[in-house]
Amino acid sequence: MGTPLPTETGEVDRWRAMKAVVPFLALGLIDLVLILGWGLNPLWGFAILPPMIFISVLAWISFKSGFIDENASAEYYEGE
Repeated sequence: MGTPLPTETGEVDRWRAMKAVVPFLALGLIDLVLILGWGLNPLWGFAILPPMIFISVLAWISFKSGFIDENASAEYYEGE
């Protein structure tokens, strides 16, 4: 059948996902500002921004849905 999806998505999961993803997204945006501030072609902004946003959204979804906790606990506790 497959793994059932979580039925409750509380604010705690969203808050935890945001706390995990925001520092990396902020570092990427600061890096983008520095690169563009150094006078590089603004086309580099279009090359760097979409993958950075895509990975941040993917990480946020993973943390919010509990995918990170389920796989990490199964991987670490099976060996004991």
